[in-house]
Amino acid sequence: MNFELFIAKRIIDNKAYKSSVSAPIIKIGIAAIAIGIIVMLIAIATGLGLQQKIRDKVVAFNGHIEITNYDTNASDESQVPISMHQDFYPEFNAVEGVKHIQGVASKFAVIRTETNFEGVVVKGVGADYNWDYFKEFLVEGGVPDFSGQRNEDILISSYIANRLGFNVGDKFQMLFTNDLKELRTRIMAFNIVGIYNSGFQELDEKFCIADLRHIQRLNKWESNEIGSFEVFVDDFSELDNITPQVYKEVGSLLNARPVTQKYYTIFEWIKIFDSNTNVIIAIMIIVAGINMITTLLVLILERTNMIGVLKALGSSNWTIRKVFLYNASYLIGLGLLWGNLIGLGLLFAQKYFKLFPLNPDTYYVSEAPVYICWDYILLLNIGTFIACLLMLLIPSIIISKISPVKAIRFD
Repeated sequence: MNFELFIAKRIIDNKAYKSSVSAPIIKIGIAAIAIGIIVMLIAIATGLGLQQKIRDKVVAFNGHIEITNYDTNASDESQVPISMHQDFYPEFNAVEGVKHIQGVASKFAVIRTETNFEGVVVKGVGADYNWDYFKEFLVEGGVPDFSGQRNEDILISSYIANRLGFNVGDKFQMLFTNDLKELRTRIMAFNIVGIYNSGFQELDEKFCIADLRHIQRLNKWESNEIGSFEVFVDDFSELDNITPQVYKEVGSLLNARPVTQKYYTIFEWIKIFDSNTNVIIAIMIIVAGINMITTLLVLILERTNMIGVLKALGSSNWTIRKVFLYNASYLIGLGLLWGNLIGLGLLFAQKYFKLFPLNPDTYYVSEAPVYICWDYILLLNIGTFIACLLMLLIPSIIISKISPVKAIRFD
């Protein structure tokens, strides 16, 4: 039988202990642990969720890695074509971690109505295009089908639709400039089959998605020529390792750059969430630890007579310290239990019922996104438990300073 654990259980089960002077302080200590774990769970889940949502929205429009020609063109319009006859296309098997590659091309245009106009970038895509991201963004209609003959279907954003008064099924004219020197323009009619809303206004306000073959015809390209390749990877965390490998495989005439470089400011901004989350975790653990230290000191003070008796019977300081550490472990575990129940309850409620909205102009999302992963939840609980327990080792040293004779006579 574990003597220390036996004594700790007797203390915990003692009714007098539950109604003692230390009872309110114990409850405060448990509450501090619970509140701490709730705040940490929310901070991590919403921080990771916001990072993932913003990252997915940027990737939806650009892919994880963009393969282009070496040129000085910094605009969104494709100018120098790339042949689709590449060793890495249509399957990029040479690099592990790449799950998809697709050919695209972009061109500036102006949407014209009877009363208004809007400048946009038409992104031409083909039958190989991955629609998974945009299906999530759809608010009306569906995605175009470019696997058959060339058609005039187009996908526009709700931002553009609202500004120009468009609905699914409407037709409109779009003006393309082929030669800036001679100002030659081409007029094409498109049919709206779907409206999307990614919540990322910087991208929604300019991108429309149409058939790649229109861009090829306007640029007088061959049917096997595109503006760039977009590469998607399985794991975003491996992007920095995969990009150099992709760069080596595409040859010396092509360049490969990650989306984190193209949208450097955005990705640097979302990295700040990690720092904020780490600060919150550190503060919550310190606050919870201080409350548990106070609780432990009160428990020791309240059980001074018992400590004296145990010492008189031959118990070592470490044995008695273990009794109180077992007791404190129970209180920490109780706080973690309630904290997880309340914290996860709030997170699941937000995930499924969208209780807390956000300003999309500031955060690029309309509600606080939640990312729940049992790995980080488990690590957070284990880390909090160990950190609090280690912090309690120091105040438990006070037991070694207690004299058996004075402790037995202590009242």
